[in-house]
Formats: sequence, C-alpha cells, structure tokens
Amino acid sequence: MGAAGVGRAVTGYLDHLAVERGLAANTLAAYRRDLSRYTDHLSTRGIDDAAAVRENDVADFLAAIRTGDDGRAPLSATSAARTVVAVRGFHRFLLLEGAAQDDPAGRVQPPQTPKRLPKAISVTDVERLLGATSTESLTGRRDRALLEVLYGSGARISEAVGLSADDIDPHAGLVRLLGKGSKERVVPLGSYAVMAVEAYRVRSRPVLAERGRGTPLLFLNARGGPLSRQSAWACLAAAATRAGLGGRVSPHTLRHSFATHLLEGGADVRVVQELLGHASVTTTQLYTKVTADTLREVYTASHPRALR
Repeated sequence: MGAAGVGRAVTGYLDHLAVERGLAANTLAAYRRDLSRYTDHLSTRGIDDAAAVRENDVADFLAAIRTGDDGRAPLSATSAARTVVAVRGFHRFLLLEGAAQDDPAGRVQPPQTPKRLPKAISVTDVERLLGATSTESLTGRRDRALLEVLYGSGARISEAVGLSADDIDPHAGLVRLLGKGSKERVVPLGSYAVMAVEAYRVRSRPVLAERGRGTPLLFLNARGGPLSRQSAWACLAAAATRAGLGGRVSPHTLRHSFATHLLEGGADVRVVQELLGHASVTTTQLYTKVTADTLREVYTASHPRALR
C-alpha cells in the first residue's frame, strides 16, 4: 500500500463512518482534518503503508499535536482527544477489514480532558432573555419562537434551525428533533413555546416565506430562506445584550439551563438524558454536579450549623 493507498484507506474509513455509522457531516469533517494531519505525520516518518505503523508512531503523533512539533498549531487536550479517537478508529477499521495484522493505536490513550461544568443561567435570567425579544415584528416573533423552543425542549441550535414546519405538534405539545448521527427523538414542548411558535407560524412565517423560493424549514431569515446556525446565534446574542446578560449566553446556554432547571426541579437524570439525546448518561451526569454545587451553596448560606 503506497502513499496513495494510505489516502484510499482513509477515504474508505470515512465512507464507512458516513454510510454504516451515519456520522453527522460536521463530525466527518473533523475526522477528515484529523486523519489528514495523521497521514502527513506518517509521511514525514517515511511510512507509506498503514500496516507498517507501530505504537510509537501513534504515540509520537499524539505528542506532536499537543506541542506543535509537527509544524502546526498545537491542539488542546479536548481536540487532541478527538484526534486520537479518529486515529484509533481508523486502525481498528483496518484490522477488522483485514488490511492490517495488528492495531498499533489500541493501547495509546487520549489525553485526559478537563471536566468542564456546563454553564447555566437562572430561571429569572432566562425570563429576562425571552422577554427581551419583541413580538411586534416579523423577525421578532421568529426570534421569540426560536428561543422558546431552545429552552422549552433543550434542543441544540442545529436541531432547532433544522426543524420543519410540521415537526411541532401544537395540540400534543411535542417536537420532533433530529440529533447527532441522524438520531430522532420526540420531546415535550411547553405551552409558552407552543404559543410562541404558533404566533410566528401564523403571523410571520407566511410573509417571510413569500420572499423566498419555498422551504419546509420552520425558521426563515428575512429573505425567506432557511435561518442558518450563525444567524440563530446572532438572534440569541442580540437578545442577551438587550437583556443585560452580555457574553454570559452562548448557543448552548439555554440547553444547559434546560437540563439544570429540570434536575433542580427533581427530574430523574435518565429522563433528562433522553430529553437531551445524550448517548451516555455520563454526559448528563455533569449537570448533577452543577445542581449539587447549588445545593451546597444554599446549605452553607442557610443552615446554622454549616458556617465555619
């Protein structure tokens, strides 16, 4: 297998991820970048056959991407961990396909990533954010509906802008979301979000749709085309500025707040896992740390025997 053969092997692996595993386009693009950097690393070591890679080659690659010794910008622990996952998956694929006799990446561990706690804003701040969006204009009603859906369902911003007009059932109070890996889930949508969506769908969307070429997507831009993730983020940022929240609100803030407020209200962590569309409950359990910290703060401030 020559240099071109390594490239074909990578292409075969990416095709496998797209077709057999159904990975999202953004994830595939990240894997493609990671494996391109890896094949460049192998090339500089004179390795033009993936079957000739040894464990020290993979370990040296990990060290290089963390320090930038390969001539590129060093990666954070989180990005390096994702890169190692891509490399390990590639070699495991070659082994299973019979294109290699062993797995040189199987024992190489990704760097430990810091457990960043999700940031949430209070219920009061959420209400300020939602109330900062005017419902007197075409785009204002759209923005209010978008933010209500994000907080009311815990949707990712990509899931929200990908909603079709018929993905929300106002009578049942349900929304159908298409998550990572094209996994579909149906989750409840509160009455405030339903009312905001109906106000937008009846009073704004038809006018916006007339300006475009026709799309089934629910959220439209001022020209009648699909609302992009970047534009949705801009809508959120503008509302946060008007609410006096500034840089404290990111596209994931309402999703984090949705989960945290549910857990604080007594929801079971596995129910929240299903609502968020997390593949593993471990990811959802990060939110339980947030609520435990909140309880500790209240206890320390309120209990007479807690003060030191």
